[in-house]
Amino acid sequence: MKIPFVSFAPMQKELKKEMIKKFEEMYEKAYYIQGEEYDKFEKKFANYIGTKYAVGVGNGLDALMLILRAMNIGAGDEVIVPSNTFIATALAVTYVGATPVFVEPTLEEYNINPNLIEEKITNKTKAIIAVHLYGQCADMDRINEIAKKYNLKVIEDAAQAHGALYKGRKAGSLGDAAGFSMYPGKNLGALGDGGMVTTNDEELAYKVKALCCYGSDYKYHHIYKGVNSRLDEIQAGFLSIKLDYLEKWNADRNKIAKMYLEGINNPKIKLPVIDKNNYHVWHIFAIRCDKRDELEKYLAEKGIGTNKHYPTPMHLQGAYADLNIKKGSLPLAEEISNTELSLPMYYGMADEEINYVINAINEF
Repeated sequence: MKIPFVSFAPMQKELKKEMIKKFEEMYEKAYYIQGEEYDKFEKKFANYIGTKYAVGVGNGLDALMLILRAMNIGAGDEVIVPSNTFIATALAVTYVGATPVFVEPTLEEYNINPNLIEEKITNKTKAIIAVHLYGQCADMDRINEIAKKYNLKVIEDAAQAHGALYKGRKAGSLGDAAGFSMYPGKNLGALGDGGMVTTNDEELAYKVKALCCYGSDYKYHHIYKGVNSRLDEIQAGFLSIKLDYLEKWNADRNKIAKMYLEGINNPKIKLPVIDKNNYHVWHIFAIRCDKRDELEKYLAEKGIGTNKHYPTPMHLQGAYADLNIKKGSLPLAEEISNTELSLPMYYGMADEEINYVINAINEF
């Protein structure tokens, strides 16, 4: 049996007629940048998340960068980020001229450990970026409590957490602002790149809206030195359709995760942990194994696709050699990078396929 790490085929098959019809509508209108579909999707997404505002941007990295710029965070400032995440989180900080300061995760949920944040705060610290890694929210009450104590901004990196809940509230509504990615592989993915900023702060939303369009509040009137990072009209139209299916897709991911959690029984495998406050949406089903590379090869031989999130931690990447963080300085991020393996997880996996993965792992 061949089981890919990810497949869009079941989703695409169900949506094909609806998506083609929407494309034909947009094609006939011939309005491709910030039109009716863009406005409609911003309102629809804000309503789904539970915030007053949503601003469509070019991608998830830009979403975080634009939030930081709108908060006037830049050169000489520091921003707390998890040591264990995709590099985009740190790059957003770098792009505005600030310095990312890495804080270790817990080994249970893989998110930033709030108990380690305060020791990294200095008089240069301006914000905390809380990543909801793999589809599970960080401990936002503790993070917001620390931020309030030190007068810091809280930014959610919700790129992997579309529809995730923390104490009944959606990811993207839990801090001062949040950045989402609509990269195709996300739980809510475009047919190309896309991103979104959500917030209840009217001034921040207004500023992001201008910054993403050359710093312009209206045509040929530029109040900021902005960038070109706009969510395409066509992608907005597609995403508006897909948003109606997100809860169904996330429920299916939870069914798959439940089968994995109940079925995998191998002492060599460390399974993910769900915090009692969270509704996990399983963008990634991350297991850990001390013999990860052997397991990866073994599963590949059985036709099972896997991935690693992420094989080299940010502080050991060449991109951040300038921070001079030595190997061993962030041991938990390094341990996760050395042992994590992501199993197939996508809408429409058949029970037969899920059980094939479970049996293969139990036989390892």
